[in-house]
Amino acid sequence: MNTSSPRHFPATRMRRMRRDDFSRRLMQESTLTPNDLILPVFVLEGENQREAVASMPGVERLSIDLLIEQAREAYALGIPALALFPVIGPEQKSELAEEAYNASGLVQRTVRALKEALPELGIITDVALDPYTSHGQDGILDEHGYVQNDRTVDTLLKQALSHAEAGADVVAPSDMMDGRIGAIRQVLEQEHLHNVRIMAYSAKYASHYYGPFRDAVGSAANLGKADKRTYQMDPANSDEALHEVAMDIAEGADMVMVKPGMPYLDVVRRVKSELQVPTFAYQVSGEYAMHRAAFDNGWLEAEPVILESLMCFKRAGADGILTYFALEAARLLQR
Repeated sequence: MNTSSPRHFPATRMRRMRRDDFSRRLMQESTLTPNDLILPVFVLEGENQREAVASMPGVERLSIDLLIEQAREAYALGIPALALFPVIGPEQKSELAEEAYNASGLVQRTVRALKEALPELGIITDVALDPYTSHGQDGILDEHGYVQNDRTVDTLLKQALSHAEAGADVVAPSDMMDGRIGAIRQVLEQEHLHNVRIMAYSAKYASHYYGPFRDAVGSAANLGKADKRTYQMDPANSDEALHEVAMDIAEGADMVMVKPGMPYLDVVRRVKSELQVPTFAYQVSGEYAMHRAAFDNGWLEAEPVILESLMCFKRAGADGILTYFALEAARLLQR
């Protein structure tokens, strides 16, 4: 900013431009539209099945047929993409997470059904093993309970490839293993799946805001009192996040994710400003649950707070936002 000619009152009255709606609109620095929103969804087995997520009021696990109905609504509202998360029964969980790359698995069948019903809607799949492991960790454990990096990457490769072959537009590794982006990009190239995009969860923090999500996918009970600090990032660090993002971009990621969202908007800003790459953020389950509790208790007014909370992401530099408020926000933005 040029400070050689400082502005002084009353020659400069900052409130002048705030007086009327037209001038406020003309100088608005950030905008929010349905194009900025990605709707996370939870899919379960069966037909005509829906289950409420108790810790996320208003969010449901849906069977494929009902999920297609929700996807049609999202598409009609102008939401560009869904982010798909599976709810797997305990009989399908194992130490080695073999179900993660089953070509006839729940995610793979859901992707095919969604692409058949709505070929223009973007489908993003979660590449991580925690829904499939009997212990709730995002990887394969050694005899001491430590998540093995390279052994896990071998399984993630199979999972990502199975999603891409089913028709996923974007695979989104959220596991935080080292080197998995480069390995996935290599196998996609080898299999001539050149246009499958990678959304890397590059700056995923070992946060306590994930609790309701773990309830939703059924990994909370398996994880128990264990944590994920040996592979997810320390909430105290932001320089490390830039290192992670830079590595993932160099390995072939097309876009990167910061997670959680609002508590880490400084990281979003640094990533966007310093690395200038497509940057996304996740308004996670804990953020949603806190907002919803305040709305339901009458402590906050839902509609303006939803839009304000999402605008914060845009102001920080996010190109897109994963949010459980996507449907509500898109409806509000069309008014």
